[in-house]
Amino acid sequence: MITNNFSSSIKKIKLLITDVDGILTDGKILINSNNTETKIFNVEDGTAAALAYYAKLPIALISGRYSKCTEIRAAELKIKYCFQNTLNKKKVLNKLKEIYSVDCEEIAYIGDSLVDVPVLEIVGYPISVPDGHELAKKEALFITKKKGGEGVLLEVVEKILKEQERYKDVLQLMKNDKFE
Repeated sequence: MITNNFSSSIKKIKLLITDVDGILTDGKILINSNNTETKIFNVEDGTAAALAYYAKLPIALISGRYSKCTEIRAAELKIKYCFQNTLNKKKVLNKLKEIYSVDCEEIAYIGDSLVDVPVLEIVGYPISVPDGHELAKKEALFITKKKGGEGVLLEVVEKILKEQERYKDVLQLMKNDKFE
């Protein structure tokens, strides 16, 4: 972790990156006998993506496994960067740092498993979930109240915007927009 100062860490955040399974979902994957996969996503995370859009807070996804469901959900949420089938999440983190011209201290990352720990160790605002792996939670500056699949992304986006004292302004922008 770069800093233990919660308030100063969150105020620097310019990019939010999240794992998928166990964060945007409850971590369960249903594979049917016809080899189709099903995942359940929480609609509240769609609200989170909209809030982040109005706040100009980009969101990126990094998943350890490939899933067409994840690809579809990322497109629905208008998340531009969705990296899948990668266990070396630090490598993708470095790519995202270049894309968005940010330093590690300006990144919040939500992760729940062992493969997330290397990223959680180096970002400015590491986040985990109550049902995450103990080592992931140990690295986190913030543990969400919600479990994976219960609207974690919305909880995190709201927290960042409130701590950055931008939440009310972003809500006003959303309210004034025509949602076309």
